[in-house]
Amino acid sequence: MEIDTPSLRTACADLNGQMRGKRLPAREAAKLEFTGQRMPLSALSLDIWGRDIEKSPLVFASGDADGQLRCTDRGPVLMPWLVEPATLVPMWMFTEDGAPFDADPRHALSRVLTRYARRGWKVMAATELEFTLVDDSGATLAPACAPQGGRRLHAGEINGLAELDRFSAFFDDLYAGAEAMGIVPLAAVSESGIGQFEVNLNHGPALRIADDTWLFKALVKGMARKHGMAATFLAKPFADEPGNGLHLHFSITDRNGRNLFDNGVMTGTALMHHAVAGLIAGMPGATLIFAPHAGSYARLAPDSHAPTGACWGYENRTAAIRIPGGDPAARRIEHRTAGGDTNPYLVIAAILGAAFMGIEDELSPPPPLIGNAYGQRVLMIPTDWDEAITRFEASPKMARIFPGLLIDLLQRVKRQEQTKSAALSPERLVLETLEAV
Repeated sequence: MEIDTPSLRTACADLNGQMRGKRLPAREAAKLEFTGQRMPLSALSLDIWGRDIEKSPLVFASGDADGQLRCTDRGPVLMPWLVEPATLVPMWMFTEDGAPFDADPRHALSRVLTRYARRGWKVMAATELEFTLVDDSGATLAPACAPQGGRRLHAGEINGLAELDRFSAFFDDLYAGAEAMGIVPLAAVSESGIGQFEVNLNHGPALRIADDTWLFKALVKGMARKHGMAATFLAKPFADEPGNGLHLHFSITDRNGRNLFDNGVMTGTALMHHAVAGLIAGMPGATLIFAPHAGSYARLAPDSHAPTGACWGYENRTAAIRIPGGDPAARRIEHRTAGGDTNPYLVIAAILGAAFMGIEDELSPPPPLIGNAYGQRVLMIPTDWDEAITRFEASPKMARIFPGLLIDLLQRVKRQEQTKSAALSPERLVLETLEAV
C-alpha cells in the first residue's frame, strides 16, 4: 500500500455510521495492509456520543475483547478537507478467529449481497443525499451565511441556481475533493429547506456505493468546516423546514448485465413487483434503520415528500417506494424512506434484504397508488422512536436480514440514546448530534 501523506487514519463504520479508528504515521501503511489492526469489538456499538452501552454483552461476556480490523477492497483515499495532507484507510471488523464480526454494518450489507450473488445477480445502486449548511456557533442552530455577500439565508430556493452559486467555492472544493477520493458526484441541486442541498452520486455496485456514500458524508462535513460553516445530515435540523433524506435507487442485473426489472414498458417485471412487495412488508420493522435518532421522526410528516406509510407508485414522490419513469432499460426502484442521518450500510442492507425476501417468497404488492399517498389508507410505519425500536427488535423479517448480535446491540444503543436524549432540550440535542450523523 503506497501512502504519500505524512499521516494516515484507519476507520470502520460503527452502528451509527460514525468512523471509529486510529491515527498512524505513514510508515505503518505496509504493516497495516498485511497484519491489520486490533481494536475492541465494542467500539462498533457505541452510542452517538461515543460512550459504551451499559451492560454490553461484548464487555460483560467477553471482557471487552479485541477484534481485527482489516483493509477493505475500497482502498486508501485522501482526506481533502484537512489542512495537512492525510490518507484514510477504510476497514472492517473480524473476530479473533478471522470470521466477519456480526455487528459490523459493512459485513451486514456484504452478507445480503452474497444472497444475490448466489443466484448470479448483481445489485447496481445509487444514492441521493440531502444535507443542510448551517451556523452552529451560537447557543442555537442558525441558517448559514452565504459566502457571497455574507447575508444569512432566510428561505429555501427549490432548484435555484443563484443559491448554488452563492456557495460556489464550497461546491467547487467538494467536487474536487470527491474526485480526489475516487467518488463520482453528479448533479447538485438547491432544495426547499433553508441552506438545503442535494447531491446525487453515480450508480455502481451496491457495496461500492455504500462505501462512497459513507465517505462522501465525511467529505461534506469536513469541507463545510473548511469553509467556515457546518454541514449536517440531521433528518430535521430546523423544526419548520423540510428534512434531509437519503434516497436509494437500485436494480438487479444477471450475469449478462441484463436489468431484471426491465420488461420493455413502465410496469416492470414480476421480479420487480416481488421486490417491491418485500420492501413494503419489511418497512415497519426496518423503520429504526431509516429513522434512527430522536429527531428523525419529525421528518416523516404528511405533505413533506417524506413517507409516512409503506406504499408504492409509478412516478409518485409521495410514496415510500417510487418507480421512476424514463428508458425501460434503466428501470429501477427508488426507496425514499431513509433520513440523511442514517448509516448507509445498514440502510442499503435493510432495503436490499427486504427486496430479496420479497423475491424469495414471491410476494405480491398491493396495487400501486395513484395520487397523493398522504390521503390514502396504507400500511403505516412506526411514528415514534420507541415503537420503532420495539418493532425492529421483535421483527422476524429483520431477523432474516440481520444477525441477532447486530439487532441486539443496535436496540441497546438506541435505548441508551433515548435516555440521554430525553434529558436534553430539543435545541441542545440538535447541537450535540449535529455532526455525529
